[in-house]
Amino acid sequence: MSARELTRVEVLSRVKAGTLSLGSAATLLAVSYRQAKRLAHRYRAEGAKGLKHRSAGGPSNHARPLAERERALALVRAKYGGSVALRFGPTLAAEHLASEDGITVHHDTLRRWMLATGLWSRARKRSPHRQRRERKPHFGELVQLDGSFHGWYEARAPRGCLMTLVDDATGRTLGRLGAEETIWAAADVLRRWIEHYGVPLALYTDWKNVYMRAPTAEEQATGAVPRTQFGRMCASLGIQIIAASSPQAKGRVERNHGTHQDRLVKKLRRLGIADAAAANAFLETTYLPEHNARFAQAPASADDFHRRTPSRVTLDRALQLEETRVLSNDWVIRYDTRYFQVARQSHQAPARSTVLVREAVTGAIEIRYRGSLMQWSEIPAPHPKPKPVLVAARPATAPGRAPSRPSADHPWRRGYVERQQRAAELGRGQ
Repeated sequence: MSARELTRVEVLSRVKAGTLSLGSAATLLAVSYRQAKRLAHRYRAEGAKGLKHRSAGGPSNHARPLAERERALALVRAKYGGSVALRFGPTLAAEHLASEDGITVHHDTLRRWMLATGLWSRARKRSPHRQRRERKPHFGELVQLDGSFHGWYEARAPRGCLMTLVDDATGRTLGRLGAEETIWAAADVLRRWIEHYGVPLALYTDWKNVYMRAPTAEEQATGAVPRTQFGRMCASLGIQIIAASSPQAKGRVERNHGTHQDRLVKKLRRLGIADAAAANAFLETTYLPEHNARFAQAPASADDFHRRTPSRVTLDRALQLEETRVLSNDWVIRYDTRYFQVARQSHQAPARSTVLVREAVTGAIEIRYRGSLMQWSEIPAPHPKPKPVLVAARPATAPGRAPSRPSADHPWRRGYVERQQRAAELGRGQ
């Protein structure tokens, strides 16, 4: 079953148990109320197998022929593509394909094709005035994530970074103090949220490289989704990352930072706390419970949109770094300036095969080759090759001395036949 179908099983099991209303299930599954009702009836009658799509594995009945799609995209690339300033939009390109090339395709269909192949990118039109967005109605539907660099300890210690998660519907807050806004800092605060409340549907972040990145040229050409390490972690947990176009767009967490920069700094000063370990203990036991009791509010809907907390093993595996590395001919890989000798699998060279390297927050390394867990040992880095020493070329002859020449009876001057005869005479003489 697909991830969407497994999500339907989880949601509809809650409907069957009576802990979730059918209307909220329809919103959670992004289907109409009637469709949710049909799915719930099918789930009661057939169980989880009944939620599998009836057309799974077969071609779409409305799919355009592949040759027609390739021809249309080739014409768009050749005639209507180019730079951002010169290229045609999907609507205009569809009109010209119909009038000039005799290919009739709906502009929305052409837009999907162009997006998938990197011939078009969504350009959002910015409004000159901003209007405060309404809160999401459900707890766990959208959680805002951001880091705030500030002198949290004032002059007692260097400045730090407060990683904060704020639920959009309730304003409920969870935070952790550290040194920098890194992948591990974001993964740590997200893990604590999941362990407390469950897996949220979406995270609202900014465009920092920790969360989002621009696509490479290859990704633009293939239409692949660019993901950071943290983005891959969230995708494995089924969490969507939404990037804000401005700090004002995620104003709830920004205003939350302002509150902490006033209240938390003063409380840390009164307690004399000057390190992250003591500050985080204070946050977890005292400050955040008081903050949430004072500032959090009830959501518009009583339904909780968090998914259940995964097992510790699943969470550990999801919140890991993953990198692909190439095996050298002696079964050695290089990862983060370190060298690992992988257990040899055959007597032949791996021919530039790749392995998957996973690193946990504890620093534990796991290497998989063709899906199998591999044994490895860390080896020292090879010594750099010494640079060749350039020696001045010696003159062919000493200064003032004529080059020596072989004599007339020197073997070098004799032919092959003469040398053979000489050798035969010497043999008879013996």
